[in-house]
Amino acid sequence: MWNSLSALHAHLIQLSETILNPLSQIPYTPPEGTPISPKSTLESLLSIKNSNPNPNNNAITETQLFNSIKDFTLACALLSSSQSSTHELLSWIPKNLAIEANSAFNELSNAYAESDLGGRNERRISELLGVMSGGDGDGLVNEEKRLVIELMPEVLPLLKDGIKESSIDKSADGDEISAASTRAPVGSAIVAAYQFRWFVTQVDYPHLGKLCNFVIPCALTALDHWSPQVKGQGMISFTHLAKNVNAAELSRYEDVILDACCQNIASDDEIWCHVVEMSVLLVTCIQRSDPRSPWFEKMLNEMLGHLERQPRNKDRRVAWLKFVEPLLHGTGLVLVAHFSRIFPLFFKWLHADDDETILLVLKRVHTVMRLTWIRNTPYLERLVDELALLYKEAALRVAREQIRSSVLEILILLQQCKGLQFKAAWDKHSNDLNLTSLSLSLSGNTTNNVGAHVDQFHGDSLQRSSQPLKPQ
Repeated sequence: MWNSLSALHAHLIQLSETILNPLSQIPYTPPEGTPISPKSTLESLLSIKNSNPNPNNNAITETQLFNSIKDFTLACALLSSSQSSTHELLSWIPKNLAIEANSAFNELSNAYAESDLGGRNERRISELLGVMSGGDGDGLVNEEKRLVIELMPEVLPLLKDGIKESSIDKSADGDEISAASTRAPVGSAIVAAYQFRWFVTQVDYPHLGKLCNFVIPCALTALDHWSPQVKGQGMISFTHLAKNVNAAELSRYEDVILDACCQNIASDDEIWCHVVEMSVLLVTCIQRSDPRSPWFEKMLNEMLGHLERQPRNKDRRVAWLKFVEPLLHGTGLVLVAHFSRIFPLFFKWLHADDDETILLVLKRVHTVMRLTWIRNTPYLERLVDELALLYKEAALRVAREQIRSSVLEILILLQQCKGLQFKAAWDKHSNDLNLTSLSLSLSGNTTNNVGAHVDQFHGDSLQRSSQPLKPQ
């Protein structure tokens, strides 16, 4: 039991030294032209001994100790979050030091909860979340989470300001990025963004929703920054938020959040996977109760526009195909209006060089079919032709069996929902010797279950994303 402030302070010094000593031995030279040294920043945050001297009294005050704990946590946040970064400002940090920082922070969190400050912590958690701290029950906050939750209202506004310092002044003329970098080094914003992401991802459902007023302004500031590194951390934070809050908790910010998503769909390749995942999760979370929301179409239009400009960009197409499923469900029957943009992309990607793209696009074709029943479309015949060609091309693919199984599944669904139209489209392929086994599978398929498939179609068309994004 840490029954005095001085005892907790001594323990904090000990934990700081377990990180500071190996940190000081790591050779590090900041990149040329970079005015910020993350190593120096970490050493400053971890120098607990000299952070709170009182020349007239050796006793440490509660405020001084809390400030030291805040600095220590910011250091741990940066060290821990560095493991997901390849940026030159953070890639020098070894994995073992990040693991040590995680362990030290968890130890401090437990000691803090058991100390004289534990009562203050319980009151603060109760004010923020409206729940009691301690325990693992639903609604209760574990000791490991209590300290980080108490710190967030103190820390996130500071990190927001650190990010904003080097943001672009949209009212200024000339080279906006250079002007922003002159005011404050972008490295400071990158460091703050990684620390921010660490704080956000430490808290999950159901507590994170109570902290939206602190999290969202900082996340929006990160999305508004010109640096892809800063934007990316904001996107990861928003993705975590979308998975761990409900729509009501986002309602105050819903339009500004979704507008920020649309504005960022033009992001660089290195973070496009993050913007797609974030945007899809947020629009389906926020607009789930409004299937006629224009945001579904707006988001889809923005994404299709960028994919049309770079249809051969593997990273972009794979990211979109991987994460877009909930958006397709949200758009529903309105997808028919976008067939002229969706199917040309699908037809290109069915013959991509990589199996991953092909398998993903086959899944998305199946989804679009279930949601729209390929109604009123001139694309049926072309789709049959492309699938027949892909079935033959699959002979040379590593994922041959998976591809052919997916093609057969789609063709059977087409056969069941389009009947004579499908027969007319397939007849030209029925005598192709390379498609004999496929033709036999189709000719042996019974249509007795068409009614059940139609019922399923109506259910899929009227119902939006069937699985919740978070516990309810």
